[in-house]
Amino acid sequence: MSNIVKQPCDAGVINGKPCSTSCSRITERWVLVATILGSSMAMIDSTVVNIALPVLQEDFNATAPQVQWVIESYALFVSALILLGGSLGDKFGRRFIYACGIALFAFASAWCALSPNINQLIIARGFQGIGAALLIPGSLAIISASFSDCEREKAIGTWFGFTAIISALVTVLCGWLIDNLSWRWIFFINVPFSMIILSILFHSVPESRYKQIFNIFNISGYREFIRIDYWGAMLVTLGLGMVIFGLIESSNLGLFHPSIIACLFLGILVLVAFLFLEGNIYAPMMPLSLFKSRTFSGANLLTILLYSALAGVLYFLPFNLIQIQSYSPTATSAVFLLFILIMFFLWQWSGNLVNRYGVKLPLMVGPLILAVAFILFAVPGISTSFWITFFPGIILLGFGMSISVAPLAKTVINSVRHRQTGIASAINNTVSRTAGLFAIAIFNIFVFNFFNYSLDRRLAKLNLPVQVQQALTKQRINLAAANIPDNINSKLKNALEQAITLSYIDSFRLVIFIATALALASAVIALLMIDKRQKSV
Repeated sequence: MSNIVKQPCDAGVINGKPCSTSCSRITERWVLVATILGSSMAMIDSTVVNIALPVLQEDFNATAPQVQWVIESYALFVSALILLGGSLGDKFGRRFIYACGIALFAFASAWCALSPNINQLIIARGFQGIGAALLIPGSLAIISASFSDCEREKAIGTWFGFTAIISALVTVLCGWLIDNLSWRWIFFINVPFSMIILSILFHSVPESRYKQIFNIFNISGYREFIRIDYWGAMLVTLGLGMVIFGLIESSNLGLFHPSIIACLFLGILVLVAFLFLEGNIYAPMMPLSLFKSRTFSGANLLTILLYSALAGVLYFLPFNLIQIQSYSPTATSAVFLLFILIMFFLWQWSGNLVNRYGVKLPLMVGPLILAVAFILFAVPGISTSFWITFFPGIILLGFGMSISVAPLAKTVINSVRHRQTGIASAINNTVSRTAGLFAIAIFNIFVFNFFNYSLDRRLAKLNLPVQVQQALTKQRINLAAANIPDNINSKLKNALEQAITLSYIDSFRLVIFIATALALASAVIALLMIDKRQKSV
């Protein structure tokens, strides 16, 4: 998924890495500027691309699976390579890898903006994902290396606060750009952002790595180089890619098509090989021994359920708002702005909840509130008032996530030994992104099939001519953006538009009900698997 909310365990990733340098106050300020801008750029891109999808679909006359790939190609490489990105920064230099990520992200953003067709946009988004996998952990690691233990917590708060504010404001700006200029501008603005970040990096931010002298051409340097888990990164990328490809393309070929079955089987086989490798090599990117902790396993299972629900709802919500409710992209971006601001203003309050009640109770209550929020999204029909339908759902969604994220991060950190908190947090962060990746692909199968089922029931009552039926068959893959033939009378055209709209609402409600079930299941996992005492093992 493109992940719109703050990922769990961001702070844990930072805290899990020791401070290796002592910086001046001026340098610390420039470090914060460079890392805040980079993190904001990645977060903004995730948010506004979701909002731009309905416009992209119309502009390129793209199918629903093609639009889905715009999100999934980015999310695939971020999910698969973010752990590798952190390792590369430790070995080659955090500033250097962060700068490489920024430069690649800028190049890919320009490519996205100039893409003449949907296929090139999908490829460019994949390269953007690789850049994001390098810059996201690099941003956090640079903060860790530049601030002392006593200053790091304050730096984290500043980083999170300004990242949220900048992301929220620029999200609305991008919505306006989509409305008044073109969706291409949401990618173009990354280029000047990147140039500013790179100039600050090389002028004012010192280089840092665990081992200050690293030379690949000497024996010790070569050993460090080959210890990076390249095989693991390759296997998990290939495995995830094959499974996601099979799930998405099942909308075109059918879930039981031989090619889809073969793709899914081979993808699962490669992922099993990845797990086998991680359990048997010297320095794995994902140490499986961590999952011996019941609480750590429970926290990650809860993360999978909770972030799958959130990713599925937030992916399909903009299509509902823009294609069904006729909201503008600017108005839709304001909805997401409200969600981000709630998360920002309640962040410190949620941390106090953990200190007062522990982690178990918030991890049960938060998902229950999310379940209620999801149900509220199922209420609206067509052209309903925002204030009595989507507004209460967004408020509760932000409230529920605010209660859930901080205790989830603390649960992960406290469930492992102190020296393992960095990798444990990074794994949980990756799990949340992978959950969103799979959720969008799997939810779309339910949406596509239920949309067709609902549409068939409605079309059966209209006694359509054969030519119209054939034309609609080709358009079903576009879901709510399906085009209706022009050579029919206005009464029949209105009836078909109504049938398509109501069928999409039916499928959207199915997504909501699945998400609600996942949220409730995550509350049950918190009850059964999270240790209330939370003592480190």
